Amino acid sequence: MEMRRAFRVNGFLMLGVFLIFGALAVAGIAVLGNSANNHNGASPAGAVLLTVAMIAAVVVLTGFVVVNPNQAKVVQFFGRYIGSVSEAGFHWVTPFSSRRGISLRVRNFETQKLKVNEADGNPVEIAAVVVYRVVDSYKAAFAVDDYEQYVETQSEAAVRHLATIHPYDAHDDATRTSLRDGSTVAEELTTELRERTDLAGIEVIEARITHLAYAPEIAQSMLVRQQASQIVAARTRIVEGAVGMVGLALERLAAEGMVELDEERKAAMVSNLLVVLCGDRAAQPVVNTGTLYS
Repeated sequence: MEMRRAFRVNGFLMLGVFLIFGALAVAGIAVLGNSANNHNGASPAGAVLLTVAMIAAVVVLTGFVVVNPNQAKVVQFFGRYIGSVSEAGFHWVTPFSSRRGISLRVRNFETQKLKVNEADGNPVEIAAVVVYRVVDSYKAAFAVDDYEQYVETQSEAAVRHLATIHPYDAHDDATRTSLRDGSTVAEELTTELRERTDLAGIEVIEARITHLAYAPEIAQSMLVRQQASQIVAARTRIVEGAVGMVGLALERLAAEGMVELDEERKAAMVSNLLVVLCGDRAAQPVVNTGTLYS
């Protein structure tokens, strides 16, 4: 069964009908009162008018319902689903039916910080925020026991699954998607949650990681590893730049003919320049007061 529109009538129109039946009931009471005052006994017409008017008024009265903006009313008639009313306003629906309110507003919640082993086996703490709304009031009301609890449970399951298939850090491996790749991971999480919550008539608008960190027991070790990786990357960049600068210096010296160096002196010059450019401390110059070869 799918969501469908329930039978409804303008509430103010039926309010006028209710007032008419109320007036008829008052007229019936007046007729009975006049018959009693005249000692003619109860008037059959008055009794019938009063009974019909009161029954009709009660029937009309049980059908009124108010629907607030961004809200739906799921209408049941003795346990049977007969439709939903999602238009805001004052309505009259099938009398003696039960109405359950379902909010259609956009909601969001943040999962708890979950401790999960990521793809490389390292324990991490992860949490996400999920933004969603109800788009099918029938499924939200009858497909699951509690759609809010259902969304929370499925969100935690999706976050755990996401953490197990991706590493915390790709470590310069461009072929792997890490949990730190925010936009890619958010798209994967949103897609998976949409598939999981479609059964409950829920549309997941967005899901994003809000907390990501190594577990406390390995955080210090992983920090040292990250620092070492950064140092290696920085040294690699420095060496690449230094080699380029040395090559440029040798080319300029040869092109301008300032000095002619044999292979041994070129090697010595390259060694000295690399020490100066790649060293982590300022070099102490040594002034040669002799010749180039002594």
